[in-house]
Amino acid sequence: SSLNFWLELAERFQTAPEASQTPPLLRLTSKMGKAAAGKKKLPSAPLAAKKAKAVKNPLFEKTPRNFRLGGDIQPKRDLTRFVRWPKYVRLQRMKKIMIMRLKMPPAINQFNMTIDKNQAATLLRLLKKYTPETNEAKKNRLMEKAQAKKDGQEDKSKKPQVIKYGLNHVTTLIEQKVAKLVVIAHDVEPIETVCWLPALCRKKDVPYCIIKGKGRLGMLVHKKMASCVALTTVRQEDKSELDKLAENFKAQFNDNTEVRRRWGGGIMGTKSQHVTQRREKAVQIEQAKKLGLSIA
Repeated sequence: SSLNFWLELAERFQTAPEASQTPPLLRLTSKMGKAAAGKKKLPSAPLAAKKAKAVKNPLFEKTPRNFRLGGDIQPKRDLTRFVRWPKYVRLQRMKKIMIMRLKMPPAINQFNMTIDKNQAATLLRLLKKYTPETNEAKKNRLMEKAQAKKDGQEDKSKKPQVIKYGLNHVTTLIEQKVAKLVVIAHDVEPIETVCWLPALCRKKDVPYCIIKGKGRLGMLVHKKMASCVALTTVRQEDKSELDKLAENFKAQFNDNTEVRRRWGGGIMGTKSQHVTQRREKAVQIEQAKKLGLSIA
């Protein structure tokens, strides 16, 4: 019994320092944790929306793609910037840039001042009524005329009223003052072939206009393209429309002195514009220093 007493006493001495070394705050928090763990969980609200767990379909496994080296095929990207374009595409782009950069005299710059979309639609609608007959239609008409002449009958068919095309033909019509309205394409290549035509129209007092697209004029005369077309005669029902167009175009082109004076081109790139602005600013600052002023 005395042995048991001494063993109990030794155990008390061993455990007493550990209990005294434990901080009171830790003892308090451990008690609170035990109290919280002992509390019962509150029931959920009866009307609360329950989150449904997404049921995974074992047939469709998620396989994320790996776009690293040796992985999946890369997605399609816009590589336009890095394409080596054909020679003709590069040439036409370089030509456009060069035309923007170089200064353009009024005789050539006038071809950039074309009629607007509504005017073009009205004009083309009128011209389409007077498209030249096809080779097949002309052949049939002449055959009928020859047959009537052979039979001794009087030929009642008249030559159709059509638009005239071809640069030499149109030039002759303007010189003879037969043309009532001349339509010139803005993108004739080379431009020297038609750059004198507006001056001739003004001299002979023939109304003219400049329209976008030699291809549009070409479609009217069954060709790939046409540099210019002219109207000489129209039917009675279209006479008022032609007179109105001729009057508008005469004021817009023939009598417009601004067209003959305005230079074009000289549009530099963004970098060049910034360099020019910096130089101008430096010159202004230098002049202000001489005058004793300050520029921000």
